[in-house]
Amino acid sequence: MARADAKTAVLADGLRYKSKVSGSPFAATTSFGAATMSCFMCGKHRARSLMGTRKVLGKSQAVCAPSCKALDEQLEKAAAGTV
Repeated sequence: MARADAKTAVLADGLRYKSKVSGSPFAATTSFGAATMSCFMCGKHRARSLMGTRKVLGKSQAVCAPSCKALDEQLEKAAAGTV
């Protein structure tokens, strides 16, 4: 995911702040199931309903279910309308 370069401005007191759109790109939801999380394996943000847990290094981590590659293919098919 490439981000646009943030513009910076130097204030009178010498501090530099980056200007950016306020808020998060991941909308806050009131429903726990509709929230997003990043996959421990691929790092992509997915709805919690599309994720499962897997033990990685002795801890349960949220990962894409059934796998990152399979979920990507499934979402591409759904976007193309072939499901």
